[in-house]
Amino acid sequence: MAGTLFVGTAAAHGGSLGAGGRESIQIPTWLFLLTGGGAIGASFLLASFVTDRLFVEEFHGWGKDAVVPARRLLVALGRLAGLVGLAAVLGIGFLGPDAALANLGLLLVWVGWWAGFTMTTYLVGNTWPVLNPFRTVASVLPALDRDYPARFGAWPSVVGLLALIWLEVVSPLADDPRLLATTILGYAAVTLAGAFVFGPDQWFTTVDPVARVFRYYGRVAPLTRDDTGRLRLRLPGSALTDARLVDGLDEVAFVVALVWVTTYDGLVATPLWRGVATWIVDLGVPPLVLYPAALVAGYLAFFGAYWLAARGARRLADSYVSTRVLAQRFAPPLLAIAAGYHLAHYLEYFLSLAPAALAVAPTPLAGSVTGEVPIGVIPGWFGALNLSFVLLGHLLAIWVAHAAAFDRFPGRLQAIRSQYTFTLVMIWYTMTSLWIVAQPTITPPFL
Repeated sequence: MAGTLFVGTAAAHGGSLGAGGRESIQIPTWLFLLTGGGAIGASFLLASFVTDRLFVEEFHGWGKDAVVPARRLLVALGRLAGLVGLAAVLGIGFLGPDAALANLGLLLVWVGWWAGFTMTTYLVGNTWPVLNPFRTVASVLPALDRDYPARFGAWPSVVGLLALIWLEVVSPLADDPRLLATTILGYAAVTLAGAFVFGPDQWFTTVDPVARVFRYYGRVAPLTRDDTGRLRLRLPGSALTDARLVDGLDEVAFVVALVWVTTYDGLVATPLWRGVATWIVDLGVPPLVLYPAALVAGYLAFFGAYWLAARGARRLADSYVSTRVLAQRFAPPLLAIAAGYHLAHYLEYFLSLAPAALAVAPTPLAGSVTGEVPIGVIPGWFGALNLSFVLLGHLLAIWVAHAAAFDRFPGRLQAIRSQYTFTLVMIWYTMTSLWIVAQPTITPPFL
């Protein structure tokens, strides 16, 4: 196979398969952090010179209708592929080999789906509504179609996303195929029960955290659907300027959670976290308390910083618009940041483990290959490419926020001043992400 021409070995750790081999980038930490933060600040200054509202509107409004030939056939094939994929993951997970790198079901979930497929949602477009096997099953089952309590909003999806990431980090889901298959069955039971009570449309639009993740990531992609349901080809990130994309504080909370969880997943695999965690555990704090506490504390810090930025924007812009409205309006640009960091975090992961999936695919239940399971060797310069993904995501976020400001405020100086505090928060997010990406990856301690 072409994918096995350059191979080596790698070990799995409790949070991610095969991510233990990356080494730190040989650049002084202070230099690339200042460079990254400076790039974001400079991009804000450059964007500030673009004050022609007509140009900004035409730039983000550009688009062409995308024609999909044999659409019904493709949808049917997509749904079938989702069902087959789910059956393969469960069947191979329970009946296949125990070794993580030899179990195709486990590799399909982490390498093929969470890494590879997720990248397609923000690089191309969101196809999860078609591929989602749980939605396909729910659509043919009876439903009570009860009204979903409006007061709950998207908050269950926020809790669900944080819980899923916590479970992924602290449990051996990336190492134990049977545990992963059992967890998927549990998730299926909850999902189908929710879809039965509230109906598939309400459940997968409002409550399901996975569907919301892909829907938000899909707004970064060039292929998106407009308000009429038409498939449109637009410039990447253009759909993030839509005013109704984030409608409510609960949806703001989810966007911030999406930025934070990928950061958390990388943070707990750094040497700094090992030192901090060891010190805290030595004080008597159990690891099972430490990890969720750190997850919640970090999330509150990210959300608090963003909320303070929204308050500062209201004050600097001297606007009558409430802090809550501004927080909603400027949350979508954060999705570009989340996409850039996901790409930086998982592209190397995907390329290194794709050869293993290809090698075990011919004999998924036997899980045997000639010699060692092949692992792709990533060249040393790839780390610099990861840093560029982080920066590109933040640069796109700066421009989208600039366009949203000119859409929100009538005055040019008012729009520019409203971005001061948001830019500071983005610089902080940038430097945090760059620092994590540049660190060597280790096994999270005490797990």
